[in-house]
Amino acid sequence: MTDSNKMIINLALFGMTQSGKSSVGNILLGSSDFHSSFSPCSVTKVCCLGRSCHLCGFMRRGGQEITLQIQVLDTPGYPHSKLNQEHVKQEVKHALAHHFGQEGLHLALLVQRADVPFCEQEASSLVQMIQELLGHAWKNYTAILFTHAEKIEEAGFSEDEYLHEAPETLLTVLNSIQCRYIFQYKKENSFNEQRLKMLERIMGFIKENCYQVLTFK
Repeated sequence: MTDSNKMIINLALFGMTQSGKSSVGNILLGSSDFHSSFSPCSVTKVCCLGRSCHLCGFMRRGGQEITLQIQVLDTPGYPHSKLNQEHVKQEVKHALAHHFGQEGLHLALLVQRADVPFCEQEASSLVQMIQELLGHAWKNYTAILFTHAEKIEEAGFSEDEYLHEAPETLLTVLNSIQCRYIFQYKKENSFNEQRLKMLERIMGFIKENCYQVLTFK
C-alpha cells in the first residue's frame, strides 16, 4: 500500500490441471494476462504474476474511497501432467517468496471445478502442498473457489444442496478454512459482473482477517 487511499491485494491461485485457475486469474485482473485454453494436459508450467489496472469506487475504508489494485499469482496445476510434484512445489515456493515475500499474501484461492468430483487423493496432495507452503496459518488465508458453478444450477442443485452432498474430504477442508468459498457462474453473467462478485467475496474474507497478510522469507 503506497498511501492511505490505495490498497494492493495479493492473491495466489492453486488447483489441479484444467480447474480453471488461469481463467479465474484473468477475471480477477480484468484482463487476459494468463494463457487459458482447453487442453488434455496442464497448460501452466511456470508461476506468473499479473497486475490489474486501478479499480476505483469499489470499496471504502475509514470513510474514504479506496483505489484497489489486484495482484494475482497463477501457479502450475498440481498434480501436473508433465512436471513432477517436487518441481512444482519448489517453483511455487520461490514465486511466493519473490513476489509476496515483503508485501505478503492476503488470500490463497484453491480453484476446484464444481462439475468434477472432488478426488480425495489428488485433492489431499494439493491441500498438503498449500499447508507446507503457507505454514500453520494456512487455514486463515485460504478459500475455495468453485468454477463452472452454472452446472450446479443446470443439474437442479442450490449451492447449499451441492455442499450438503459434497464428499467428506471436501467438507473437512471447508470446515478447516471456516467455510470460506466462492461460486463462479459464467451463465448469463458478463465478465465484469463475474469479476465484481468474486472481488466482493474476496474482500469480505480479507476484511474478516483485518487485512492481515502472510509473509514469506
